Amino acid sequence: MKTTMRNLKITSLAILAFLSLTTVQAQEAKKLLNEVSAKAKSYDNITIDFKYNLNNTKENVSQDTRGDVTISGEKYVLNMLGTTSMFDGNKIYTIVPEDEEVTISSYNPRNDKQITPSKMLTFYENGYRYKMDITQNVKGRKIQFVKLIPIDSNAEIKDILLGIDVQTKHIYKLIQTDANGTKYTLTVNSFKTDQPLSKTLFDFNESKYENDGYYINRLD
Repeated sequence: MKTTMRNLKITSLAILAFLSLTTVQAQEAKKLLNEVSAKAKSYDNITIDFKYNLNNTKENVSQDTRGDVTISGEKYVLNMLGTTSMFDGNKIYTIVPEDEEVTISSYNPRNDKQITPSKMLTFYENGYRYKMDITQNVKGRKIQFVKLIPIDSNAEIKDILLGIDVQTKHIYKLIQTDANGTKYTLTVNSFKTDQPLSKTLFDFNESKYENDGYYINRLD
């Protein structure tokens, strides 16, 4: 009986120690993420050049591409896979030169569950549990990874790893794994802030594309 009670006590202490460590790690992760968010919001604009990889070992699919995005507040211009996506604060414009087509849709934040470019630096503020993960040295830079797990157990996203430059508080890498095993990896090649931007960068010139013979597809 004494042995059983002693084992129970040891197990209880181990559980409490684990829960305490988990809580501390969650607090440290949240603190770091809050610093990243505050840093991102302090800039007038951010321009990121990145490498992107889609990988699914079960389907034997691996695709690499490069892209760039300029973000100012909620507005953004994203160039990737030969397509330009633009958000002017009200509508999303997807421009596909290969098909000579522009798709225009209204933005509804309540229905938007994807990590859009304007949310990439702050999306984790709601809907996730956090914990510290591994630390890596990348060309002399200390990259601290934070693991994010959706609170919603039915979410399509299994987990996300955010690699954060500890010194600059900039996101260096984002690794998203979906429930079906597909992994999306975004690696930042350059991170520039407060660049001089054209006043019309986020303005969509519809007449220009109409004159060039583009089909304008309005979804709403």
